[in-house]
Amino acid sequence: MQSIARQIEQLPYPLDKILLVAQDLLSAGVTGPLTKEQVAAAFVLARVEFLPQGCDVVEAWEHLDIEWRLYVRHLRQDYRHLIEALEMGAVHQKD
Repeated sequence: MQSIARQIEQLPYPLDKILLVAQDLLSAGVTGPLTKEQVAAAFVLARVEFLPQGCDVVEAWEHLDIEWRLYVRHLRQDYRHLIEALEMGAVHQKD
């Protein structure tokens, strides 16, 4: 079986970018300005604490246009195994 990184690499943009940002959020937390990738990654992970400071959930969801909302849904439905692998990797890094 391919590594998680390799599987993510093979996804089309922006799916790959969203998962890479999710990985960064899991390892480093929120950094930098609000981006669609960051908001999408927070929703993919279902972790509102990864939304930028002062940005509520509704604001963040509205920051994404319909296309990006579909990306979030697609990742959560069809790539759950990659999301869970990223979460497990983050847990092991902190041990």
